[in-house]
Amino acid sequence: MTGPLIDWAWIGDHIDVVFARLLQHLELTIIPVVLGLAISLVLAIWAVRQPRAYTPVDTLAGVLYTIPSLAAFAILRPIFGLSLVTAIIPLTTYTLLILFRNIVAGLHAVPPDAIEAADGMGYTRRERLWRVELPLAVPLIVAGIRLAVVTTIGLATVASILGDSFGGFGQFITEGLQTFFATKIYLGAVLSVALAVVADVLLVRVEHWLTPWAQARAARA
Repeated sequence: MTGPLIDWAWIGDHIDVVFARLLQHLELTIIPVVLGLAISLVLAIWAVRQPRAYTPVDTLAGVLYTIPSLAAFAILRPIFGLSLVTAIIPLTTYTLLILFRNIVAGLHAVPPDAIEAADGMGYTRRERLWRVELPLAVPLIVAGIRLAVVTTIGLATVASILGDSFGGFGQFITEGLQTFFATKIYLGAVLSVALAVVADVLLVRVEHWLTPWAQARAARA
């Protein structure tokens, strides 16, 4: 590669491009995680209510997780073309195993006495789920979301092979390799890592906000 390792002047002249890539990367991260969370929540509740469903769901999620992203894009491209959908579907499936297992673990970790107390108060099964079980499962659920978000941010860089319209920070890396321009490569890599770190820190704060009771208990311990 030629030229300086980092061309700061080029970066300064392309802040608008950096911002556009940030929005693309956020789109490639938020949509799959939200979809994956919704799907995993339904499947996890079903698996907890019907334990026999856990193994087949977990196995299917595990199989989907092992499919290489490039292979998934290649399979979906003839169907959906070079579109955002082609990127979103594989990125969503990669979140399922992580989120499904964490939600199930969180629901299983709910103390039996809390469930008994809810039943004693006359809660219906649905009310008990939304008012007692899910709130108490939040720490493990958020831990799964954190892992899914960080993983998706990393995987989203591969979506650059689908085109400039939704390449995210990975587009910088791809273009840098194609043009032997080190600045783009380092810029894409550093921004991807920075986004993952910032997202993880923000989710930790969200967890603290959602579970003040857990923080108070930890402070007393």
